[in-house]
Amino acid sequence: MVGVFYSSSQSGGLPNDIGNQDLSLGYSPEEIERLRVQDVGEGEVKIRLYEGRVVQGPLKGTQTVFKVYPGAIAGASEANLMALNELRTHAFLQSNARDICENIQFLLGAFETATGEQWLAFRDDGRYSAADYAKITSERQLKERPNFWNPYDRAYKLELRRYFVLRLLNGAMCGLVHMHNHDRLHQSLGPSSVVLNTVAEKNGYYLLPQLRDLAFSVDIGYSSVGVGALSDGLWRRASAAGASTPLEKRAFGVADDIYGAGLLIAYMAFIPFCEAGIMDGISLQRLLENTFRLDIYAAREYCLEDDKLSEAVNFLDLGDGAGWELLQAMLNPDYRKRPIAEAVLNHRFITGALL
Repeated sequence: MVGVFYSSSQSGGLPNDIGNQDLSLGYSPEEIERLRVQDVGEGEVKIRLYEGRVVQGPLKGTQTVFKVYPGAIAGASEANLMALNELRTHAFLQSNARDICENIQFLLGAFETATGEQWLAFRDDGRYSAADYAKITSERQLKERPNFWNPYDRAYKLELRRYFVLRLLNGAMCGLVHMHNHDRLHQSLGPSSVVLNTVAEKNGYYLLPQLRDLAFSVDIGYSSVGVGALSDGLWRRASAAGASTPLEKRAFGVADDIYGAGLLIAYMAFIPFCEAGIMDGISLQRLLENTFRLDIYAAREYCLEDDKLSEAVNFLDLGDGAGWELLQAMLNPDYRKRPIAEAVLNHRFITGALL
C-alpha cells in the first residue's frame, strides 16, 4: 500500500510542511501505473498527471489528481526544486484553515517513491483547463453554421460565452489577489494553469476556476526578495528594468505577474470568440508584443478590419472599450504603471458589471 510521507528536506525529499498527513491512498505501485495518465511539460521538466481516488482513511472517496515529478534516476535536480517549491507554496497558502482561497488548487499531500519521483496529490475539483475550454469552444464554432442561426439564439449563446469567460477571469484574478496578498507570485500564469470544473457555458454560474502549477511561485516577503534558485530570471529582468532596491524588485515581481494575467485576459478574449485556426496564443502574443509594441489601441484598429475577429473586438469593446482599457494598463511597457491585482479584480470589465 502507498501512504503519504515526507522525507527529510536535507536529503532533497519533500519537507514535512503540512503536518505529516497520511492520506492512506491505498494504491500499490502496480495500481498507480494503471491510473489514467497525461504527460505535461513545465519548463524543460516532463511531468505526468494521474487521476485517482483516495480509498482509505478520513478522505476516502476524494477524487484526486497526482502530479508526478521525475526522480533522481532521470537526473531531475530542477524537478526536485520545482516539486519542493510547489509543495511549500501550497502548504504556506493552506497554513490557515480559515483563510483558504477556493480559487487555488487544494493540496492533499505528497510522497516520494523509491526511484525519487515526487508525487503531489491535489483534490480533483476539475479536469479541464482554460486552454481546453478555449480550444473546445473555437473548434465548436467551425462546426456551426452562423448563417442559419436564429439571431436570438446566436445572441443568447454569445451572452453565455461572455459571462463564462468573465467568470473564469474573475476567479483567476481572485486566486492571484490571494497569492499577492500573501507575498507569493505565481510566475507561470496562463490558460493551462487555470483549472475549471466545467467547460459547459450553460453552467457558467457554477464555474469554479482555480490556479494551479505553482512550481515557479516566488516568495516576495521583504526578507526573501531577490533570492531563490528558480527565480534568478525574474530578478535579472527586474535589475534590467531598473529595479534595484528590495521594494522596487518586489513591485517588479507583482507587475510581472500582472503582465502574465494581461496576456491571459487577451487569450480568453480572443480564442473562444474566434473559429479554430484564426488565432492562437503565440500568434496573439506576437501581434501585441512585436507587431504593435504593446500599443493595444493600435492592435484594436487592426483587429477591427478583420471580420473573423469581430466577436473578440466586440467583447473587449463592452463598456466603451473597458476591455481594451484594462489590457493597455496591464500590458503597459513600464512596469511601474501597471495596476495591482486587486485593482484588476475590481475593474468594471472583470466584475461583469457591463453584461
